[in-house]
Amino acid sequence: MRWLWSAYTTPGPPGRSTTPTELRWIYTAWLGAFGLKMLGSSWDVSWHFMWLRDDLAPPHLLNSAGTALVIGLVVFHSYTGYGVDRRALRLMQCGIGLFLVAVPLDIINHRINGLDITSWSPSHALLYIGTAVMLAGALRGWWLSAAPGRVRDLVSLGLWLFFVENVLFPNQHQEYGVLSLRAYDAGRTTAEPQLLDFAASQGQSPATFMLPVPSWVHPAWLVCAGLLSLVVARKVVGLRWTATTIAATYLAYRAVMWLGLVAIGFPPSVLPVVLVVGAVLVDVAVTRRVPGWAAGVGVAAAVYAGAVVQEALGLLPPWNWWSALPVAAGFALLWAGVDALTGSRWPARWQTADETADEPETVRV
Repeated sequence: MRWLWSAYTTPGPPGRSTTPTELRWIYTAWLGAFGLKMLGSSWDVSWHFMWLRDDLAPPHLLNSAGTALVIGLVVFHSYTGYGVDRRALRLMQCGIGLFLVAVPLDIINHRINGLDITSWSPSHALLYIGTAVMLAGALRGWWLSAAPGRVRDLVSLGLWLFFVENVLFPNQHQEYGVLSLRAYDAGRTTAEPQLLDFAASQGQSPATFMLPVPSWVHPAWLVCAGLLSLVVARKVVGLRWTATTIAATYLAYRAVMWLGLVAIGFPPSVLPVVLVVGAVLVDVAVTRRVPGWAAGVGVAAAVYAGAVVQEALGLLPPWNWWSALPVAAGFALLWAGVDALTGSRWPARWQTADETADEPETVRV
C-alpha cells in the first residue's frame, strides 16, 4: 500500500506519462462510476412514479455512490495529472462543479415547489449539463491517452453510451408517464395513494402530473438532441456502425431495466425503439458522406414514420405530428453545423493534447 500511495499520489501537471495498464484501470473506474449513476437514475424515474420523493431513497444513494467515485477520479486526475491533458481535466472539473452546484439547488427547488416530478426543471437540466461536461472530459482524456485499437474503441463506445443516455434521460418522464396515466385511467394505478394525494394537494391533475410537457417535446428532443449526439459519436469514433451499436445497447439496457423494475413491483415504461431507426440511418448517411442538411431531413422523416407505427401500438408517448417539419428542419441545420465543425480545425485540436508533461521523480517502477 505504501508503494501504491507513493507511486500514484505524487503531484504532477496534466499529461504525465501513463502506461496502458494504468489507463485501463483509471478509465474502467470511470465506466464503473457512470454505470452506478445510470443504474441509479434509471431506477429513480420509476421510483418517482410510485413513491413520494425522498432525498435518501435507494436510487438516489446509488446515483450518489457513482457521483462520489467521479469526485474521487477528478481529484486523482487533478492532483497527479495521469490520463488527461489540460483541456480534458478542465472539462472534468467544470462538469463535476456544475453537478455539485445543481444538487443543493435541486433540493431547495423541491422544498419550495413540492413534488416537482418533471425531468424538465431547471435544476435537473443543470444536473444533465454537468454530467455531459464531465463525460466530455473523460471522452477526451481517454481518446488522447489510449493507443489506437480495439480497447480504445470499446471504452469510447461505453463512454458515448453514457453520454447518449444522459442526453435522452429527460424523455423518460413521458415514457413512464404515458403508461402510468393509462393505468390510472383504467383504475389500476401504479402510484401509491400518498403520491397521488400529494400531487392533488399541489393542484396537479393526473395528466399534468404524468405528462407535464407539450407533445412536441419528446420527438424534438429525441431527434435534435439524441440523434445529434449519435451523429457526433459516429464522426468522432469513426467505426462504421457506431450510432447503431450505441442505440441498440441503450435500448437493450432499458429493456433489462424494464424487466428488473417490473419484477420488483415498480412501474414500467415504453421504449423509444424508433431511436434505432434513426441510428441506422445516421451510420449509413455518414458512411456514404450524405450532407447533413439533406441527411437530417431524411432521417427525421424516417423516425416520424416509424413513430406512427409505434404509437399506433400504444408503445410511445403522444407525439405532435405537426412538429415533423420544424424538427426535420432544425435537425438538418444542426447536422450541417456538425459537418461544418468537423470540416474545420476542430478535429485536429480534439486529437492533439494541449501539453505533455515531463515525468517527475517518483518511486514508480
